[in-house]
Amino acid sequence: MIPMTMIGKVRRMFHRQNRSVREIARLTSLSRNTISKYLNMDVQEEPKYQRRSQPTRLTPFHEALVQALSVDARRSKKERRTAWMLFQEIKAGGYDGCYSRVTDFIRGWRQGEGKAVSKSAFVPLRFELGEAFQFDRSEEGLVVGGIYRKLQVSHMKLCASRAFWLVAYPSQRHEMLFDAHTRLFAAFGGMARRGIYDNMKTAVDKVHKGKGRTVNPRFAVMCSHYLFDPDFCNVASGWEKGVVEKNVQDSRLRIWIEARAQRFGSFADLNAWLATRCRSSWDQVKHPDYRDLSVADVFEQERAHLMPMPTPFDGYGKTR
Repeated sequence: MIPMTMIGKVRRMFHRQNRSVREIARLTSLSRNTISKYLNMDVQEEPKYQRRSQPTRLTPFHEALVQALSVDARRSKKERRTAWMLFQEIKAGGYDGCYSRVTDFIRGWRQGEGKAVSKSAFVPLRFELGEAFQFDRSEEGLVVGGIYRKLQVSHMKLCASRAFWLVAYPSQRHEMLFDAHTRLFAAFGGMARRGIYDNMKTAVDKVHKGKGRTVNPRFAVMCSHYLFDPDFCNVASGWEKGVVEKNVQDSRLRIWIEARAQRFGSFADLNAWLATRCRSSWDQVKHPDYRDLSVADVFEQERAHLMPMPTPFDGYGKTR
């Protein structure tokens, strides 16, 4: 079975990098028929079956290696891990194969997708327009429908413009996570090319040593649908997601103090109020890098660099 991460990779290479089917086949070792099949499908769930390929000892570690290489490609050369360091990481995670197979895999990745990834230069604390968004959640207490509730609030912030959006939910289920992304992307009018996350359970099934992650299949399907690359912070390294972490703090000061003084009849009323407050904040807050411009001013420039919004992802679980 072709993993969802590979389907997402194929879709991004075709739709974002404008690579031909022939070139994708050469870089991924997939047949052109298989590539065309998944490019023409509306993939809303992980494929349930596929002809089995012959796995190697390295196969279970492909995803961890790709994740590590993708992150390193955006770092300065001095901070990138060597092939030997990556070999030691997966060896600690259970890999018992030879070193040469790992170097062959790394060389193939760098000659293919790695070239495109490395073009986004590593610049500390600065982002290109449309490059990335950061996602986080917080727990807030408000009166909704006459009852005091603990709410789960989704925060998304565009890293370049600092435009942010908040959506509140009663729980952290997958359906709420998927709905939040749809609402947030719709509010911005498109998607950035990369999403930065912590290791929340709805996105990551298992955290391996180093940067290795087993990504939740349903979350991977959503990333493939919206064509953005997910990046995950190191464990206990919230500072890597500082733009949105500061947004969490600022929103509590600017927005939640106001919200606690009000009463909302429903979540729809609360989210409509949050939408109004977010937009007004864009006009009021000066951009930290361009003091003569507001967040709204820079957002107008960033909007043109966002990927267009496709049909909303249908992430609701199916009952049997």
